[in-house]
Amino acid sequence: MPGDQLGVALVGSGMISEFQTRAIADVEHAHVVGFFDTVPELAAKRAAQFGRKAFATLDALLADPAVDIVSICTPSGAHRDPAVAAARAGKHVMVEKPVEVTPERIDEIIAACRASGVTLGAIFPRRFFDSTRALKQAVDAGRFGALSLADVYIKWYRSQEYYDSGGWRGTWKLDGGGALMNQGIHGIDLVQWLMGGVDSVCAHTATLAHERIEVEDTATASVRYRNGALGVIEGSTAAWPGQKIRIEISGSKGHVVMVDETILEWRFAEESPHDAEVRAAFGPRGGLSGGGASDPKAIDTEGHRRQFDDFVGAIRAGEKPFCDGVEGRHAVAVITSIYRSAREGRAVRVE
Repeated sequence: MPGDQLGVALVGSGMISEFQTRAIADVEHAHVVGFFDTVPELAAKRAAQFGRKAFATLDALLADPAVDIVSICTPSGAHRDPAVAAARAGKHVMVEKPVEVTPERIDEIIAACRASGVTLGAIFPRRFFDSTRALKQAVDAGRFGALSLADVYIKWYRSQEYYDSGGWRGTWKLDGGGALMNQGIHGIDLVQWLMGGVDSVCAHTATLAHERIEVEDTATASVRYRNGALGVIEGSTAAWPGQKIRIEISGSKGHVVMVDETILEWRFAEESPHDAEVRAAFGPRGGLSGGGASDPKAIDTEGHRRQFDDFVGAIRAGEKPFCDGVEGRHAVAVITSIYRSAREGRAVRVE
């Protein structure tokens, strides 16, 4: 491999490791070195698939000088330990969403990376959509006037077979939650980022359509954002056949509706010459992925590619990545606050 490339090793060899590997293959200054999994057969299978190395132990992976970045692809509640070990070994760390299943466990990862002087990134590919960036710019530029409402609807579907296929799915310990922590986190992260953070939530959760899971498959929350606007979060894996994530933002001078990468409405009281370009570029069009609404494999690799490209570029330049560990913490703090609100039957402030 060229000397200016950073080597990436993946810990965890499930479905998402394949998507990450394909994405990294299209990043100019990175390449995949190999794979480790606590189930050796899975790492061996993935290594054979891509012609890379299968590490017998995590220690062997961390001792390899060809490894610059460790990407954590294990079940959500098993992110902390390998991430901390990687940081202590002097490796940069990228972690799939959610960074971990509680803010406290995320804080341990952040602290380990800071102590070792390594870079920590949190996977949220939807922040890298061009349409998302355009919407963020409009919010930050004040084009909505007084922001009044920001809503996100994640009406996805997962079969009973999906939960039965992995012993960690639907558990508090390793999944960290249900429809919100595993699936809804994509949309929750986007809306809280677009709006500048969530102040408080008041929520209900329920398990309505699935058996043998400890966590919710349906949840709703009333939200107050830090900027004073109100909103609604809806998340479910019991909404057949599964709809793409829908975000609506309204204010005294603007209204935007975005469904996954597509902008359905882009209206402002004070029209800009740029608005026609946004509608033309990001309006309804073909060639987009299913977004994972009904099939977790129905995603493309472009968001991951952009995020790894940014992460590698930040390391090479000695800068902070666009979505670092602290950024990745915010959505988890919102979701755990929603769970607490539902348990305690009251509004809860988001730390």
